[in-house]
Amino acid sequence: MKKITIGAAYYDQKFDQIKIEPGETLTVVFSDCKFVRCSFGGAILKNCRFINCIFQECDLSLAAIPGCSFPGTRFENSKVIGVDWTQGDWSRSEFNRFKGFDDCVINHSTFIGLNLKGIDIKNCTARDVDFREADLSEVDFQNTDLEKSIFGETNLSQADLSQARHYTIDPGKNNLKGCKFSLPEAMSLIYSMDIDLK
Repeated sequence: MKKITIGAAYYDQKFDQIKIEPGETLTVVFSDCKFVRCSFGGAILKNCRFINCIFQECDLSLAAIPGCSFPGTRFENSKVIGVDWTQGDWSRSEFNRFKGFDDCVINHSTFIGLNLKGIDIKNCTARDVDFREADLSEVDFQNTDLEKSIFGETNLSQADLSQARHYTIDPGKNNLKGCKFSLPEAMSLIYSMDIDLK
């Protein structure tokens, strides 16, 4: 099992079953790396850069990510619960090319105001997630559970929610231009419009 050295830079490496203890601080650059069954739960990932990385079956629940960036990175079959993504470094345009999540649990996470255009949030459990003021245009929410997630002033133009479920989205408070929906879930849009449907 590899050990991660603070302040180091790693390129094209695989990390299997690495465990960073809760409260432990890590400042590292990873490029084209793969993490399998690793645990970062409760860790402080300070100013880390994950460039074109893949996380598979990992746990990042309650991790703090101050100054981190994730260009080209994706999470697969992982637990990423309670992460405040607004702590990350999204200031440069290349950092916005975050790939997203597939088969992940991202409950209780915060994405307020972030540019997430075109990412995947597929086959996920995304309950109680805060998407207010985020750019979710062209996002694919295929087979994702959005129960109790918050949308307000959110750009969902061209997003695909045709196979998403349990969402509550107010059409008057969000940009839904070209957004894809399907019945019966789309009926929730009508419930928020204060109309009398006979």
